[in-house]
Amino acid sequence: MSDAPTPLRVLVTDNIMSRFAAELTENGSGTEWTIANTWSEQQILAALPNTDVLVCSSMSSQMAVTAPGLRLVHVTGAGFDKIPLADLSPGTRVANTFHHGEAIAEHVIMTALMLSRRVIPVDREMRAGRWHTVANDLTVPFHGTLRGRTLGLLGFGGIGQEVARLASALGMRVRAVRHNPAGAVPDDLTLDWVGGRGDLPELLGSSDVVVVTVPLSEATRGVIDARALGQMRPTGILINVARGPLIDEDALVEALTEKRIAGAALDVWWGAPSGDGAAPAAVVRFAGFDTVVLTPHYSGHALRTFQLRAADIAANVDNLAHGRPLARVVH
Repeated sequence: MSDAPTPLRVLVTDNIMSRFAAELTENGSGTEWTIANTWSEQQILAALPNTDVLVCSSMSSQMAVTAPGLRLVHVTGAGFDKIPLADLSPGTRVANTFHHGEAIAEHVIMTALMLSRRVIPVDREMRAGRWHTVANDLTVPFHGTLRGRTLGLLGFGGIGQEVARLASALGMRVRAVRHNPAGAVPDDLTLDWVGGRGDLPELLGSSDVVVVTVPLSEATRGVIDARALGQMRPTGILINVARGPLIDEDALVEALTEKRIAGAALDVWWGAPSGDGAAPAAVVRFAGFDTVVLTPHYSGHALRTFQLRAADIAANVDNLAHGRPLARVVH
């Protein structure tokens, strides 16, 4: 390993990470950083043959083929499902970064509170000039507290563990279903119960708030289907911060329409935005429910998340420049 760093050429095509140029470039090492998030596809393809590191959230097969000398693809988040691994040159490594767990956990608690306290319909009433409370309208329900309720986690990775910490701090009981129910639990967490994937009905039937954090795979696609929704409590709330296709869209619309569950918070969707600022078509199906909180996959978009991610990426590029081992290599 040489003490002198190898000058690297880094191309940043990710929109979000382009806003953190100062954090990315503060290490120096003679690295040339090019912010290319506004470039056309042709401009990017022309630059890739002379690029050592690509910082991106997604990459096409054509981009991979055009960059045989690429040494590192650094994904700007945890997921690398939009990187064509099979098309990369054998010498190209892929690394990722995280730091979104805390922000997503706060989002989960926020939406659980919004739904359990009927914030959407109450806000709408107030804007229309109506003041309905338990003090002047006997039909208005009392809202509960999260303390004493049960939160069920489908998935107990980094995000699930951060959700468990906040829920426990609020006095909730936390249960989880995970791939390996005998897996280690962090020392600062105590779970009320842990089951395997086959125990999902037990989790759904015993939880007031069900949070989906499991990764999407062929084994988990549609895991929350009509049958699973039927196993939830009528007062249950479903929160999805993982991937849209984990839930059967039609079944969820039906369950909400028939009031077989109390509400849902959806931060992830079926289908991607068109690129022109329009929301996915599925959003229209849920927009009419005042028991649903809709957000544009932004639960992890805290400033701190991306400051820490930028620091990770800069450190890994510096590792590569100095011949040190890379962190968080996934391929």
